Amino acid sequence: MKLFIQIPCLNEEKTLAAVIRDIPRRIEGVNEVRVLVIDDGSTDRTSQVASEEGADFVLKLPYTQGLARAFSAGINRCLELGADIIVNTDGDHQYSGKDIPRLVRPILEGKADIVIGDRQTGRLTHFSSVKRILQKLGSRVVSFLSDVRIPDATSGFRAYSREAALRLNVFSKFTYTLETIIQAGKNQVAVAYVPVHVNGPTRTSRLFSGIATYLKRSIATILRIYALYEPLRAFFYIGGVIFFLGRLGVVRFLFQWFLGEGGGHIQSLIISAVLLIIGFQVWMLGILADLISVNRRLGEEILYRMKKNATSTENERPAVSIEAMNSTLPSKKARKAV
Repeated sequence: MKLFIQIPCLNEEKTLAAVIRDIPRRIEGVNEVRVLVIDDGSTDRTSQVASEEGADFVLKLPYTQGLARAFSAGINRCLELGADIIVNTDGDHQYSGKDIPRLVRPILEGKADIVIGDRQTGRLTHFSSVKRILQKLGSRVVSFLSDVRIPDATSGFRAYSREAALRLNVFSKFTYTLETIIQAGKNQVAVAYVPVHVNGPTRTSRLFSGIATYLKRSIATILRIYALYEPLRAFFYIGGVIFFLGRLGVVRFLFQWFLGEGGGHIQSLIISAVLLIIGFQVWMLGILADLISVNRRLGEEILYRMKKNATSTENERPAVSIEAMNSTLPSKKARKAV
């Protein structure tokens, strides 16, 4: 049983050493513990610190891709290296490495394929009251949409079985946390959570500049992924709201008409008719999107089988190898063109 601890990093030279030192190298039920650091285009000594502190592998991206892409790159590399379980933790030492055995235990016991570390945010003193409320509300929304009960949906401290990692497909450029929960729920992957300890903050978040920005991006991600996996239901709800507003206008016009005052409300009737047509068209789009989603599910299954076949043979690499992905990622110029 081979366990990989992956650490996505962006300019984490000050805290990375503590993160690596905190990782237990012997865990009951695990034969090997390897550490993979993903350097997301850092401009400091992140890669050098990783090598100096004993990271087994360092995956260096040529330029900053963002947390979601760095996470995906790490997952793919761990699979190629023959990982049976993959744990993701942060490079800012937010999470305690001592909780890793607790995090992987449900997977080792066959009780879950994904385990999420619950930070118990209601008890965190460095979280503002507004942040705690939003965190709780957001987790409930994600739990409802994914049919998976998760008290801390934004926690990045997670463990994945090999099977779950093979089925991961991250589309967002912002963050993987919310997306992967909804995806797991819709794919009927067993998800569990365990309480974990949290270290004090070492820096401000680089993922977003403020709560407003985080809310905007998170809501957009949730809506996009939910519509991707439940297109018929999503379009039905949207079309239903528009259709309902149109019906209210028609009812209002008929009420006024029976009272003999309908002549001055023709404009409202026209608007209502337009809303009814739009609502009906949204329903039709939902049916079309649902039919298209069948091809998406088939494509995901094909991609899963391709990944499984491609990573079935364990690739042995020298310890402490620094790898660049220039050959597989587009250039910075090409990225701007896209």
